[in-house]
Amino acid sequence: MSSIGLGTWQFGSMEWGYGKRYADESAIEIVQRAIELGVNVIDTAEIYGQGRSEKIVGRAIKGLRERVFLATKLFPVGLPNRVGARARASARRLGVDRIDLYQLHWPSPLFRLRYTMPRFKKLVDDGLVGHIGISNFVASGWADAELAAGMPVLTNQVQFSLAHRDPDRHIVPYAQQHDRVVIAYSPLGQGLLSGRYADAPPSNFRRFRADFRAANRARSAPLVTVLGEIGSRHGATAAQVALAWLVNKPNVIAIPGASSVKQVEENAAAGELVLDADDVARLDGAAPLPSGPR
Repeated sequence: MSSIGLGTWQFGSMEWGYGKRYADESAIEIVQRAIELGVNVIDTAEIYGQGRSEKIVGRAIKGLRERVFLATKLFPVGLPNRVGARARASARRLGVDRIDLYQLHWPSPLFRLRYTMPRFKKLVDDGLVGHIGISNFVASGWADAELAAGMPVLTNQVQFSLAHRDPDRHIVPYAQQHDRVVIAYSPLGQGLLSGRYADAPPSNFRRFRADFRAANRARSAPLVTVLGEIGSRHGATAAQVALAWLVNKPNVIAIPGASSVKQVEENAAAGELVLDADDVARLDGAAPLPSGPR
């Protein structure tokens, strides 16, 4: 698994406002350029664009399958006995006969893990899935998922960035202690850490998120300044420094999205950026860990 991957929530999802040309052309170019650069973790989900993201990814990786660690997710709505059928449907949309990583997208509000995770294990036993994972689970839930599955749950995909550091308390230590992997989604705070929205929020659905309210954008300004200063010293952007802060951690990879080929090139380059101890200390000081259990 490459330390920098590619998240594809925006592929085929109308809420991002990227339009038809992006879905039909730009998204394909982004995936293929990412693979050229050695980015092999391509992450999608059945819920993204109601299956459209999986179809776009499938078109993009055609002929390149052996170079991709392909991940998708099952949304926890529906009966557990449909897990197998839905995994096969994802595989058909992706145009593959094997999914490298199949993840439970959220803890189910209706069914306990003992009804769901053994069905994930069966997918591995049957050869349709290489590894199983979860998403948006706390550390204790990760342990429960492994117990219910009766096998390792390789990954936990969580919101994780300098703007949202909760996973640093318990989820990252769990991964490091048990040889598992944390996959950080929204690793740039959906753009907050890039510095692009200091004066105004994004124009799409993100403008309604709490992080992009004027007060919170102002609160994050000192952190963005530190990111920029460290970036200048390394010849990097603020966004690249924010990604490097994540993937410099053992057992953590990041899956930023990309709106253009240029952005995926910049994201991929962040995997080569090495921060020194002073850089990390400055960033940790500018974005302290939140208090409270998690």
